[in-house]
Amino acid sequence: MHIPILIDPISDGGFRASTGAPLELQAEAPSRDEAVDKLRQLIERRIAAGSELAALSIDGTEHPLARFAGIFKDEPLLQEWKDAMAEYRRQADAN
Repeated sequence: MHIPILIDPISDGGFRASTGAPLELQAEAPSRDEAVDKLRQLIERRIAAGSELAALSIDGTEHPLARFAGIFKDEPLLQEWKDAMAEYRRQADAN
């Protein structure tokens, strides 16, 4: 499993590694690698204590306009309309 983390240098010369929601954990250490390792340990402890990381997939949530995608693909005037728009843009940009 891959979890995105953020690594920041901190004012004392060390580093802070942190995760976002839903974990919201952070660890500080003198080196970047140590901060990442400490953060990994925190996550592993949470999982060992019974926490679970999972992804939720929602089916059937289509964009409301998706049903209109491609409705003009067989329209014979579509290319003529696109060409006219392109010509208008060229003229407008020239002015």
